[in-house]
Amino acid sequence: MPELPEVEALALDLKGRLDGRAIATVHLAAFSALKTYDPPVTALTGMLVDDVTRHGKFLDIDVSGLHLVLHLARAGWVRWREEVPALPPKPSNKSPLAVRVVLDDGTGLDITEAGTKKSLAMYVVRDPLEVRGIASLGPDPLSPDFTRDALEAILRSEGRKQIKGVLRHQGTIAGIGNAYSDEILHAARISPYRPASAIADDEDGGLDVLYAAVRTTLGDAVERSRGLAASELKGEKKSNLAVHGRTGKACPVCGDTVREVSFADSSLQYCPTCQTGGKPLADRRMSKLLK
Repeated sequence: MPELPEVEALALDLKGRLDGRAIATVHLAAFSALKTYDPPVTALTGMLVDDVTRHGKFLDIDVSGLHLVLHLARAGWVRWREEVPALPPKPSNKSPLAVRVVLDDGTGLDITEAGTKKSLAMYVVRDPLEVRGIASLGPDPLSPDFTRDALEAILRSEGRKQIKGVLRHQGTIAGIGNAYSDEILHAARISPYRPASAIADDEDGGLDVLYAAVRTTLGDAVERSRGLAASELKGEKKSNLAVHGRTGKACPVCGDTVREVSFADSSLQYCPTCQTGGKPLADRRMSKLLK
């Protein structure tokens, strides 16, 4: 799933490609992707792109005052095309193509979504805050307003909730997903199950360590991604992950085996030595292997 660093880099890449270009047309290949009807998609025709920005994990293309907002969900992506086919795409449940944006010079964007579970969303709005997901976002963890005190207030308000879920909840902190929450907690040497308020109360500086891990992990990922084309971002992310998606491999810090806890529709990865005092966390699907 694209998270804050990848969406930030996508916004920067697309801003350079789209600045000053006009939208010739927008083709919907998956009608379920469009979540709004007023203004219509046709209102974008002939309009100039003024800016491309990010709100959490939402991509915002400012088109002469209207906003084409994208949420790429778990398996969505944006692909640049130097030449767009002359014929519009045909709607198909088997094709990954959801939306094609054609520009006035014949280039364009293919917005795709892999897999059968379709969650990608596109909105055409007059104000980004009309998108409920944007209006309900928590603070951006790389903004100047996200201070140590702000994080402490969040942790105290979340009480006994597990820190993994707190970091991932978009209404609490914007932009952090499954991968970077794993990476942040590994960098901070904190168990994903630790209660949020316990970190705020930690007399050994757990709050300071977590705050530094949030800012450094995300900030470094943004800097590594800066200037990369959209086609390079997935590879950059994967090659720099310490624990996420690395079940069974060696932790790059201590050499212990990275473990996994599986849930109904997701999983988390962690290092027992670095994060849980050497004790594997209970996993219903793998409990027999961990005994």
